[in-house]
Amino acid sequence: MAKDLYEIGEQPPLGEVPSNMHAWLVREERFGQPTTAFQKEVVPVPSIADDECLVYVMAAGINYNNVWAALGIPVNVIKARNKQGEKENFHIGGSDASGIVYAVGKDVTNVKVGDEVVAHCGQWNRNCPWVTAGNDPMYSPSFRIWGYETNYGSFAQFAKVQAQQLMPKPKHMTWEESASYVLVGATAWRMLHGWPEHKLNAGDVALIWGGAGGLGSMAIQIAKASGAIPVAVVSGEDKIDYCMKLGAKGCINRKNFDHWGMLPHWKDTVGYNNWLKGVRSFGAALWDILGTKASPKVVFEHPGESTMPTSMFVCDTGGMVVICAGTTGYNATVDLRYLWMRQKRVQGSHFANCVQANDMNELAVEGLLDPCMSRCFTYDDLPVAHQLMHDNKHPHGNMAVLIGAPSFGTGKSADAPVKLAKATLPKSDVHDTPHPYPLSMPLPSVAGEIEAEIKVFDDGSKVRDQMHKGIIFCSKTDALEDAARVMIDNDVHAVVVVDNNLAVGVVSQTDIVMARQGRTPEETRALPVGQFMTDGCATCHADAPLSAAITDMLRRRIHRLVVVDADSKPIGVLSMTDIIRKVLA
Repeated sequence: MAKDLYEIGEQPPLGEVPSNMHAWLVREERFGQPTTAFQKEVVPVPSIADDECLVYVMAAGINYNNVWAALGIPVNVIKARNKQGEKENFHIGGSDASGIVYAVGKDVTNVKVGDEVVAHCGQWNRNCPWVTAGNDPMYSPSFRIWGYETNYGSFAQFAKVQAQQLMPKPKHMTWEESASYVLVGATAWRMLHGWPEHKLNAGDVALIWGGAGGLGSMAIQIAKASGAIPVAVVSGEDKIDYCMKLGAKGCINRKNFDHWGMLPHWKDTVGYNNWLKGVRSFGAALWDILGTKASPKVVFEHPGESTMPTSMFVCDTGGMVVICAGTTGYNATVDLRYLWMRQKRVQGSHFANCVQANDMNELAVEGLLDPCMSRCFTYDDLPVAHQLMHDNKHPHGNMAVLIGAPSFGTGKSADAPVKLAKATLPKSDVHDTPHPYPLSMPLPSVAGEIEAEIKVFDDGSKVRDQMHKGIIFCSKTDALEDAARVMIDNDVHAVVVVDNNLAVGVVSQTDIVMARQGRTPEETRALPVGQFMTDGCATCHADAPLSAAITDMLRRRIHRLVVVDADSKPIGVLSMTDIIRKVLA
């Protein structure tokens, strides 16, 4: 007799679907930190449509999107689906899965009950006119990311998927390995092969940002498999061996350079020329690796705000910067002269269609794609995995969690077709978390001399010569009422938040007004500063050149910096008003 519910790790007989299932749920009233937002519950197994399947989930991948789902920002995914007519008041996430097909709709022909599969996360309405006309479903208004924008993802015993999502599981991989690579792998495939005019070919140079990360590790291998020459950008020397074993020609340590961030304003000649020196040095490092003065045909971008200016600069004439995220921020800047005069392309890219996902998966099935799984968790630790990602304390590579698999290391049914070099990250690895030229004149390029050609003029002034000594501050534990009185008494709009003699953030009048929203004045006054302050503080050293501080403010589009001493203790403030006083004097 069929059971109503099976325990985690207790696999039902093939094809037998119980009425209920165990799952990790997020509900609106629990939005917040992943360790509290995710809770175990028992819910009914969902029914399936004619083009859908039920998959008994063996393992699931961990991705940023369900950190966002847990927080309820930037989108309340539950409310968004309710507006579209769905009735469930919960979210079951999970956008990567490996498992076994347990039920199929009547129109399904590509898989059958008992097939071992992995699932990609692209869903769309097969009856959408755009799709039925033979167009790329990624552009369909019905496109959704399964397990984030849709419900019944892989964080449950049974997942509801469209049949077109299912692909063969690589026989040489464990359940957890095969659950970890599809989202990032398919995303990387589309970025590198999805744009016909700029498709990566044999001999092409590809610059891969974040080579040791989930996306970058896939991109290196996909580029190598096509005969291209991948060069990885990494955050430390300890990532170089890992990327080289994956197939990188060489690696650039971004910590050897300091020109990151938004471009200095083109009218800030000091700042722009200093940036130009930095980006040329970066380009020269790329040429050193290649052994020739070749530029990347494709730049594989996802940091965004901090790296986009460099990507656009080093990209080859007629080449493409393709971007799928903005992990350092969304307000990217580029020098448009390089875009139009060198006819470069900036291409946005989002996940992949089913053809591209299957092409990527073929590499995995053939043994040419290492899943780069850095860590796997038990079912009970699913919230912990997301919390580590939220706190930026997770390892590079890809992570997975066991769902139905009885133990780690199960699921292999064949040897690997190809023996790849084993790429392993260090055990302690975690994330760190212009003046316009006339059009007839040549633009500065990587080919110019790094030091000799660019001259930076500075009058020698230091920050300490112009700053206001002393700061107006409060602590994280102070009540908002106390911070507000400090602002009013000193006629300022914001105060620095200090913790252990370090500037750790800023609380402004705007923050207090935001805290007041939805609360009584009495409730607002008692709230702690630390709950509503803006984390982080833009600082400069007292002995830094004044011109460097000006460049920093212009680049960040801010009006003041907190001045710190050699021990990083805040000792004053430098504002644009102080700079104006110097100009007038």
